[in-house]
Amino acid sequence: MVRTALAAAATLGAVAAAVAPASAAVVTDDPRPAAGAHAVVPNPKTIKAAAYNQARSTLAQAGSQTAAKSHPIHGKTDVPVSYGTDLLAAARDEFRQTDKKLPPKDKKSDMSIPHYNAIHSAAKTMGIDKW
Repeated sequence: MVRTALAAAATLGAVAAAVAPASAAVVTDDPRPAAGAHAVVPNPKTIKAAAYNQARSTLAQAGSQTAAKSHPIHGKTDVPVSYGTDLLAAARDEFRQTDKKLPPKDKKSDMSIPHYNAIHSAAKTMGIDKW
């Protein structure tokens, strides 16, 4: 009985030693994303009014009527992040509607590549990752 227990413990120890390095490779404290992975950073609670205004201008120049009709922020240094996420979502939906007849090879995320680039540039300007 003691021999069986010792053999089981030795086997279990060998398995644990073999598994530990593999699991250690999966869970790391390294904050850098894996190659090709998109780092997901939570949206800030507020954004700078100047960043919102710059993003609004970028989207309007790309052809967003929603962004062109929205009012620039003035008299405030920060605004709620919802201002930016709402602006991005409206422009995204507008661009997708505008670009729906384009061939798939000319689109990315259901919009033209210039529209896609404008949306992501505006989002980056405001520090917004999800909208």
